[in-house]
Amino acid sequence: MSKQDLSKTDRIILDIGQQIIKGKYAPGSALPAEADFCEEFQTSRNIIREVFRALTAKRLIDIKRYRGAFVAPRNQWNYLDTDVLQWVLASDYDPRLISAMSEVRNLVEPSIARWAAERATSSELAVIEQALNDMIANHQDREAFNQADIRFHEAVLAAVHNPLLQQLSVAISSLQRAVFERTYMPDNENMPRTLREHRDLYDAIRHQDVEAAERAALAMIASSTKRLKDIT
Repeated sequence: MSKQDLSKTDRIILDIGQQIIKGKYAPGSALPAEADFCEEFQTSRNIIREVFRALTAKRLIDIKRYRGAFVAPRNQWNYLDTDVLQWVLASDYDPRLISAMSEVRNLVEPSIARWAAERATSSELAVIEQALNDMIANHQDREAFNQADIRFHEAVLAAVHNPLLQQLSVAISSLQRAVFERTYMPDNENMPRTLREHRDLYDAIRHQDVEAAERAALAMIASSTKRLKDIT
């Protein structure tokens, strides 16, 4: 979604959030008063308070009673929030963050792939296959492709039948979405590889081949991590 398509509140969240990420307001420093933001963005106090609530939920700011809003320390930022992760990746290359993202994905996704290969039902396979087909059909449409990619991975996770992992689905999807948004490459080298990797994972799950499913997941993570490093 482009900035022009956002609501006024969401545009202000985007602007102030990116200003924090880029260091205009340093961790520990106070943000301008509500009245100053009202004047800067030509809006009401109610909207600025809504913006502050959103930024608090992203753990970018802390509201201190009678003192105002302060920028939170970087280690408290919610990196599993898709917006925060996207803003950080867009503003500054941090190899430690890229490495941390890769470690989390390598820890979680191969196991999810193995369990899906063991447990997926025929109806769940159909959902995974439909998402894959949507990726193929929309490979030149960034937004539609990424949405299908997320549906693919959510369907794989659903096939695990683990209620505790399902509770982590929002966090896992946020991490994947941030990576996919940054690593979408429809060129003749990267897109065929991406689709082939997803096809390999689907085929492994369909054939209940747990070892192949794990290999496919690891290959997928390695490719996207490389693309992320190349473009960041």
